[in-house]
Amino acid sequence: MPGTFHEELKRFDVSLPLARARTIPSSWYCDPEFDAAERRSVFGETWQLAARSDQLEAPGSFVATSIAGESVLIVRDEGGLLRAFFNVCRHRAACVVTEPEGTARRLRCRYHGWTYDLAGRLLGAPEFEGVADFRRDDNGLVPVAIDRWGQLVFVNFGHRPRALSEVLAPLREKMGTLAGLRFVEQRSYELACNWKVFVDNYLDGGYHVNSVHPSLASVLQYAQYRTECMGLTSLQSSPLRAPTPKHADRSASSVRVGETALYGWAFPNFMVNLYSGAMDTNVVLPLGPDRCRVDIAFYISRPAGPDAGAFAAESVEVGHRIQLEDVGVCEDVQRGLASKSYDTGRYSVRREVAVHHFHQLLAARLRDTNQVAAGADAPSGTAGKKTPLPNSRRGRGAANPQPSRAPRKG
Repeated sequence: MPGTFHEELKRFDVSLPLARARTIPSSWYCDPEFDAAERRSVFGETWQLAARSDQLEAPGSFVATSIAGESVLIVRDEGGLLRAFFNVCRHRAACVVTEPEGTARRLRCRYHGWTYDLAGRLLGAPEFEGVADFRRDDNGLVPVAIDRWGQLVFVNFGHRPRALSEVLAPLREKMGTLAGLRFVEQRSYELACNWKVFVDNYLDGGYHVNSVHPSLASVLQYAQYRTECMGLTSLQSSPLRAPTPKHADRSASSVRVGETALYGWAFPNFMVNLYSGAMDTNVVLPLGPDRCRVDIAFYISRPAGPDAGAFAAESVEVGHRIQLEDVGVCEDVQRGLASKSYDTGRYSVRREVAVHHFHQLLAARLRDTNQVAAGADAPSGTAGKKTPLPNSRRGRGAANPQPSRAPRKG
């Protein structure tokens, strides 16, 4: 890395307008210190999609997953409430639940047999008699904030985070409740690139669609593609059309239908693509400075039946091909970011307003955490002050509440 972590962190100027700004430095995509800082202050303090409500319908049903190295357990308790906990036993820190999903009446750690109920309370600690100042009530599973958007279940490891409904309000206003959608399938992809490369690619205002995604380009009206940035979110949209004979690949036309395509994003790593009759969610998670995993869940709104099955299969296949096209360019970008010839780039004013917005949000989050961590190292009068967040902005295409860690009902 050209400079220290703190020096590189300062190099991105959040105050510059889009037309004058330069991108975040390549070091942010390659250095292990940035990877570690993002796991702590970005993924450890934001709402993360962790499960679906159809996985958690019955009392005792659970989902265990890992988000940026942090293991989390989601359960529906005996009273029907959704709860989330750090999946870490209070005795020796082993995972309490090791299966990805299932049902259980009790949560028992396989290491030393400590047992918890579905509300996270410690029920049994074998052979712990005589331990001074030990109270079971003080040793339950540590709760995690939990909330929902439709059937999407989110968790937040932070302390007293902003309400999910507040964070996602701009997307909910445009996309609704996501009611009537039925889960079809999830596919996961490991990419040899930093997670931010994938997000940059998603947010580029359709800039790469014509050159990378011929099937998608055949149904999007690129000249009418729009981007709007709002708070911790952005929304890209494009009117849809029937492909013309000049489009060699028209495979997307049968499953990417309706009047408008909506592409929503919430900081830092949640993406949702909504069409008439179909939706998919994309979540990208870091696996290292130059590796990430993308989980894509596919949904349709058609009732079960032969026609719906064929539509679902084709929708998944189209999504899979588009994802493979993105894999190639994202991995190519990561290789270029490691070159000594590249440091920073510029933004397309007409297309990349959401990329700039993402970089501003990321820099603000990392600097706020860095100021707290640096403490005495911060300049006099600046310790503890928060970096201002960017205002909401609109971009044109070629035309150019404090939730507690209480359980969640529902």
